[in-house]
Amino acid sequence: MSDARGRVFLVGAGPGAPDLITMRGAAVLGRAEVVVYDYLVSAEILRLAPAGARRIYVGKKGGGERVAEQPEINRRLIEEARAGRVVVRLKGGDPFIFGRGGEECEALAAAGIDYEVVPGISSAIAAPAFAGIPLTHRERGSFVILVTGHQETANDSAGAIPWEDLARAARARGTIVILMATARMRENLARLAAGGLAPATPAAAIQWGTTAAQRSVIATVATLADEAARAAIGSPAVIVVGECAALGAELRWAERLPLFGRRIVVTRAGGGAAEFAARIRAQGAEAIEFPVIATAPPSSYDALDRAIAERGAFDWIIFTSAVGVTSFFDRMRATGHDLREIGAAAIAAIGPATAARVAAYALTVAAVPAEYRAEALIGALGPARIAGARILIPRAEVARAILPEMLIAHGAREVIVAPAYRTIPAAGADAERIRALAAAGAIDLVTFTSSSTVTNYCAIAGAPPAGLKAAAIGPITAATARAHGFTVVAEPAQYTVAALADEIVRYFAVGSGA
Repeated sequence: MSDARGRVFLVGAGPGAPDLITMRGAAVLGRAEVVVYDYLVSAEILRLAPAGARRIYVGKKGGGERVAEQPEINRRLIEEARAGRVVVRLKGGDPFIFGRGGEECEALAAAGIDYEVVPGISSAIAAPAFAGIPLTHRERGSFVILVTGHQETANDSAGAIPWEDLARAARARGTIVILMATARMRENLARLAAGGLAPATPAAAIQWGTTAAQRSVIATVATLADEAARAAIGSPAVIVVGECAALGAELRWAERLPLFGRRIVVTRAGGGAAEFAARIRAQGAEAIEFPVIATAPPSSYDALDRAIAERGAFDWIIFTSAVGVTSFFDRMRATGHDLREIGAAAIAAIGPATAARVAAYALTVAAVPAEYRAEALIGALGPARIAGARILIPRAEVARAILPEMLIAHGAREVIVAPAYRTIPAAGADAERIRALAAAGAIDLVTFTSSSTVTNYCAIAGAPPAGLKAAAIGPITAATARAHGFTVVAEPAQYTVAALADEIVRYFAVGSGA
């Protein structure tokens, strides 16, 4: 093997849903320097690669031909590895199931390149599972045969598929899964029937299995091609033939989820975005993570440093966001202070996430308003604890003035607003993709968790097309969204991410989202 540190990982990206890549695959992708990927790899999975990783597309063009032929792909992998890079060859499904992973491994081995194969979940398994079709069943199917249905021509004897043998297997309680079969669906089903398979044998077609675009048709060998044509089932699709296919009519669990088929944009940034996206996906939606906010140091630390220097003189420290908490204590650490030096100051937090971040520093939160916005904090503190108090608010550089104004109006002796961070539009956001989806009417909902997510979305992706729907975490965010041209259709009574996810489910469940 080569002495160079370069290495190639052949990684199965799974069937399409971003959370179906394996843990090993995600870990390898997370340290890639070069990613060579195919057509069926989702944009959300590509986001797992480092921002600085070079992404090389070698899949199909719009007309169906490949951007790069196999010898060129092999050469590219070898060259990148010989240059000492960590290369991830990212393939839809599994690298070795009806892909050319074996050929790529042969080329790497012949060139003396270190490589590793990371298996993935094949659409041959996942698409039927998401359509409620078990591939084996004690009463309906004892074994499975996987086959491709696209490469054979009428006169191709060398690669001919033994359709009569397959028909015999299906008659013997076997399940046949045909991949890459859309273009030849009618022809392949006819060959099975000609081989002796009863025309009434159950058969199913599943398009874009595991994704929000999934659609399935349950029929028979004799009728599936016509039913699929009526339903406009196209590529990529998986065909299942055998008695097990009939179970999809009653077991198609994914298509009954409340958000199934919905494409929802998540604009939140950071770890909270992944959590929110996971909530949405668990209800059947395709969650497109489009973080529009990044945080940066404030333009000046002067005000915050002065406040830290006077840290023991405040009666209250009020945090309005979890980022504010982290930024404040990071600055204390950077300037050589111990968090115990905040003295007797009581701490207030707007919202449970902010309170949880304070608690992570082993500090007690004395006040959290029942309604998670600045105005409600006045009631949580109470007039007696505000009157005469000296209050520090470490928060974003640009924020509404209403909280300090209300505190002064209720008798606070002094309110110091110290910028601890600033929000900026996120770099590297796939604005072109979002604009194209929005223009095509392919986005069901855009979610916003703050007014800055609205303004930054528009700064990055442009003004929304007329009628683009939005869900907003609270009335202030909702007002900003409406002012920017969105149609706000979901707004929870509680201003939390969990409540926002529940409100989105409720909106679509009552049929308003049709």
